[in-house]
Amino acid sequence: MTIGKQQPIGIFDSGIGGLSICHAVKDILPEEDVLYFADVEFSPYGTKSQEMIAQRSEYIVNHLVEQGCKLIVVACNTATVNSIALLRSKYSVPIVGVEPGVKPAALTSKKGVIGVLATEQTLRSESFQRLKSIYDSRVKIETKACPDFVSLVENLEHESESAVAIAEQYIRPLLQVGCDQLILGCTHFSFLMEAIEEVVQKEANIIDTAVPVVMEIKKQLLKRNINNTLGLQGDTRFWTSGDSSKTARTISNLWGQEVQVLQTKP
Repeated sequence: MTIGKQQPIGIFDSGIGGLSICHAVKDILPEEDVLYFADVEFSPYGTKSQEMIAQRSEYIVNHLVEQGCKLIVVACNTATVNSIALLRSKYSVPIVGVEPGVKPAALTSKKGVIGVLATEQTLRSESFQRLKSIYDSRVKIETKACPDFVSLVENLEHESESAVAIAEQYIRPLLQVGCDQLILGCTHFSFLMEAIEEVVQKEANIIDTAVPVVMEIKKQLLKRNINNTLGLQGDTRFWTSGDSSKTARTISNLWGQEVQVLQTKP
C-alpha cells in the first residue's frame, strides 16, 4: 500500500482518554489530519479479557486503515500491552503504542521509589511485568489500579470534588511509602491532572506520556517521509462504536469545541 503525506493519522482508545494524545498531536503536529475512534460501546478495556481487547483493537485498526490512515496510534495503555504485537504483525502501516513512563521515572527518582497509576489490565499484563522487571533493580516500583479514574473522565466528572477524593484514596498510599515520581499509566488520567496535582502538591513529580508519544509519531513520520508538508491546519474527525450524539457531547466538552461524531457498527 502506498502511503501519502496528506493521509490522516488514526488514533483510538477504549473511550475518550486518548483525546489527550489528540491534543498533543494538534499542538506539536498541527498540519496533520487526525481520525479519532472512541470505542465507548466496549469501554472500559481495563475490565475486559485480553482476547476481547485484541479483537476490538484489530477491528478498529482495520476501520482506520480503510479510511486511509498512514499511521495508527493505540492511545490506550491497556490496548497497547494486550494487542500491539498482534497489530504490528498484521498491518503494514506504522503503529505507535503507549506504555507507562517507567524509564524516565526510574532515571530521575532521588528516593528510589516510584509509583504507577494504571488500569488493572495494564498492571497484570506480561508487557508491564517485563517493563517493571527491567527497572526493579534500580528502583522500588509501587503500583495502584485506578478503575474509578476512567469512569470519572468518561462521565465528565474529572473536575468534581469526588475526583479529588478518589485521587486522594489512590495516591496517598503511594506518597506515604516515599514515591517521588508518579506515572500516569492511562491516557484518561491526563484529564484528571488538576485533581491529581491537588493531592500530590510538591511531594512527587507527575509523568504524563502524551508528549513523548507524539514525539515518537513525529519520528516515525519523518523516518518514512510521510509527514504532511502542506503547512495547512490539519482537520480532526471523530468516530465511535457507541451512541454518536452522547459521545459527541462528551468529546466536545473535552475537545473545547462542538464536534460531530460518526457511528460505526459495534
